[in-house]
Amino acid sequence: MCACAASVPCAQYYYISDGAHVPYGNRPPEEILRLTLAALDGINDLKPSALVVACNTVTANCIEMLRQKFTFPVVGIQPAVKQAANIGGRCLVLATNATVKSKAFLKLVDKFAPEETTVVGCGTLAEYIERNVPNIPDSLPEGLLPDVKTDSVVLGCTHYAFVKKQIEDRYNCPVFDGIEGTAAHFSEIMGITDHYYAQNGDFRPLAEKQLKITFNCKNIEHYAQIMKYLFSIRGFCS
Repeated sequence: MCACAASVPCAQYYYISDGAHVPYGNRPPEEILRLTLAALDGINDLKPSALVVACNTVTANCIEMLRQKFTFPVVGIQPAVKQAANIGGRCLVLATNATVKSKAFLKLVDKFAPEETTVVGCGTLAEYIERNVPNIPDSLPEGLLPDVKTDSVVLGCTHYAFVKKQIEDRYNCPVFDGIEGTAAHFSEIMGITDHYYAQNGDFRPLAEKQLKITFNCKNIEHYAQIMKYLFSIRGFCS
């Protein structure tokens, strides 16, 4: 959300979260699809210009079905293995169990990841972040991350963006998350769709504007606090 808002700050955003069931990373594909469709029930009434699926697990397991179902553009997010390949050496990809088992993820890694790539399904990291955000310590507890040496890390779960700094400190190497690529794709779409805000040329920096977000979820105060925290650690607002 914050990267998309930074690139297109003048849009009206609707934030949809399935707080009762996330994270999805340890669920089977058919359940992930069922929960995703239930969470998106009624989205057509909002008449969106685009849907950004800010979840690697849902992207890996459901993106093609969502694109077939909806008439508006659907933007997913993928692990930034191409960026890691550019620097070479050893690469560690961290993702959920559901993502690392998906055909889409395996195809992506096989095609674009560096030759020395280690893929690890982190069974409890997303759950830990979900329970503790925004009060996550500077150092993560033992056992959440694999004990390996690597030259780059790719984050294959959007939950992990909350602990990007901790992961950088843990492995002492560049960490890529794919979020900027998703935001760039979204920005491109907003520039070519019939969207009032995208066409009025008003792209002042985010800090100069009041971001317009409607939370379509339960526990709005909780998610608003999380969103504010994420914007601050990503450096997109003052």
